[in-house]
Amino acid sequence: MVNSKKPILVIVIPCYNEEEVLAISIEKLSAKITELVSKSMISKKSSLLFVDDGSKDKTWSLIEEYKKENPGLIQGIRLPVNCGHQNALVYGMFHSKNYADVIITIDADLQDDINSIDSMLESFLSGFEIVLGVRSSRQGDGFLKKTSAGIFYGLMHFLGAGIVKNHADFRLISKNAIDALAVVLAAYKIQNYFLRGIITGLGFKTNIVYYNRKQRFAGKSKYNVLKMFKLALNGFAYVFKKKFN
Repeated sequence: MVNSKKPILVIVIPCYNEEEVLAISIEKLSAKITELVSKSMISKKSSLLFVDDGSKDKTWSLIEEYKKENPGLIQGIRLPVNCGHQNALVYGMFHSKNYADVIITIDADLQDDINSIDSMLESFLSGFEIVLGVRSSRQGDGFLKKTSAGIFYGLMHFLGAGIVKNHADFRLISKNAIDALAVVLAAYKIQNYFLRGIITGLGFKTNIVYYNRKQRFAGKSKYNVLKMFKLALNGFAYVFKKKFN
């Protein structure tokens, strides 16, 4: 292994009105941290960081409750208004890089396979600084979701955004890569982030972990066709700034 020291891992989880899934998410992710510590893959200082993106339900009060019960393991940040999924991710990553060696981002609904985190960390310990979680297929998606996703990835490929098909925001990223991300965001003066395009273009050694995406176990998805359209616009803005700045 390239890294002999046990890395401090922070799992960043953006949350918007996730009171229905939060208890199960915290239980499963806490168990995963404990498991990884027992395998000597990560430091005992590793933790979970929940970023409440201006939720209107009980999400923040639940985060505060779990923080009190597990002060070393669970952290929370509350954004005053709904800033958007990508902004919440950036805020969480930039906050965490002050003390973490490596960060993994995952949505609170845990449709992304948390057992893939082991493979991501193995890649990191072998020298990869970015590891992308990529869906093996889109089985289980409805017609509208599949169609909109197809249009989205086709448009991004046409624009030259450099994204990996069926990769969203389930990824591992090292502190070094996040430092570089901060420089890029400042250089291009990007406010409406398009992380899946920006991060893959940072130039760091990158690996891919394939996984089967699960059905949401509670609540409703917050990522509808309109938000995917807005994300595509952010992708277009990023490509434009990259080419013409």
